[in-house]
Amino acid sequence: MGAQRRALVTGASRGIGKAAAIALAERGWDVAITARTLTEGHGVDTSEAGAGRTIPGSLETTAALIEDTGGRALPLVVDLHEHDQIAACVATTIEVLGGVELVVNNAIDSGPGSMTPILDLTIEQLEAKLDANVVAQLALIKAVLPSMLEHGTGTIIDVTSNVATHDPPGPIGEGGWGLAYAASKAAFHRFAPLLAIELGPRGIRAFNLDPGFVVTERQEVNAAALGLDRHYVGAPPSVPGLAIAWLAGHPGDVENGSTVKAQRLVLDRGLHPDWRS
Repeated sequence: MGAQRRALVTGASRGIGKAAAIALAERGWDVAITARTLTEGHGVDTSEAGAGRTIPGSLETTAALIEDTGGRALPLVVDLHEHDQIAACVATTIEVLGGVELVVNNAIDSGPGSMTPILDLTIEQLEAKLDANVVAQLALIKAVLPSMLEHGTGTIIDVTSNVATHDPPGPIGEGGWGLAYAASKAAFHRFAPLLAIELGPRGIRAFNLDPGFVVTERQEVNAAALGLDRHYVGAPPSVPGLAIAWLAGHPGDVENGSTVKAQRLVLDRGLHPDWRS
């Protein structure tokens, strides 16, 4: 019997998480998926540019697409600001699927503050970003590590961002991004290398996955309003999705604790048609 393949992917109602979950299922993984939106038509864009619009995507839709591949889906409603829900989703995943060998830490706080100028940024907005994009991520990792360590193996893929390590080309509206989002992603960016150093000898592999600029359902509507479409060529969510699936299947081929550039990986390995033209 081959090794068990059971994954937990957060933020999987749409965008990168949805694409990653489907790509993993196509490669034989059972996938637990989390998000706030369970049913289609109930997702609301609360970001600066979103204006409360309904956005497509739901756990039920992603679960159906996973099952279309022949894979097993476990949809779980989780709000990153509710840390007890995070612990509960890990416990349910282990109970129902029998374990978890892979975590894709993808979900973020998508509310106001990510694209807010410093003079307008409130302390509450910064605290919300840090809670959902840093503290909640650690809560998830700490909840899943005991099971991984017990079995002597586990892979954690943290979906980070170029904003964690690079300065913007201009202010917000001219290709830039907000302090709160950048600060939270910068803190999160340190998780993978430290996990590799501390727990690599015990079988844990951890990576940062930098997706590059991706045209998700939300970005497709909001990029122009945020001044991003004039500065970046966006990849479809399937690009980081395939990069995550490849990395999950080849964790020993990449240096533990390193940052993987999703777009470069899929182009170099011919995993996806070139979208840049």
